[in-house]
Amino acid sequence: MNADGRNADGSSAVGAYADDATIRRILEDTGDTWAVVGLSNNSSRAAWGVAQVLQRFGKRVVPVHPKAETVHGEQGYASLAEIPFPVDVVDVFVNSELAGAVADEAVAAGAKAVWFQLGVVDPDAFGRTRAVGLDMVMDRCPAIEIPRLGARA
Repeated sequence: MNADGRNADGSSAVGAYADDATIRRILEDTGDTWAVVGLSNNSSRAAWGVAQVLQRFGKRVVPVHPKAETVHGEQGYASLAEIPFPVDVVDVFVNSELAGAVADEAVAAGAKAVWFQLGVVDPDAFGRTRAVGLDMVMDRCPAIEIPRLGARA
């Protein structure tokens, strides 16, 4: 498999974007400050519920949304660049067309890992992010992976 998650023949590698070892490393060992891009006070959105799960799992959730709303008791910011403290993981709830730019911002902000949520896939962003040494998963949800792997906080 290449750095961009494709097999040598260029075909997509099943599971290439989310192996269990990387998922577990991000959840358990990468750090406890998660910037959640796309998190607002809209409780009908997936980001809202996933952020609650992350908090129950012991993570500090930092909302990143143009409205910069306080969500689940945490101050929000309009962009990753505005967060005045280090972020360990950037969890991305924007559509695939916008996600690559967010991954690049995560790298620039010094994040240790990038997590693209279910349905968010950008093979080029995966390749760029992995090439600079960050862990990354795509098309997965930590609220599903935590119980599936029996992950510990």
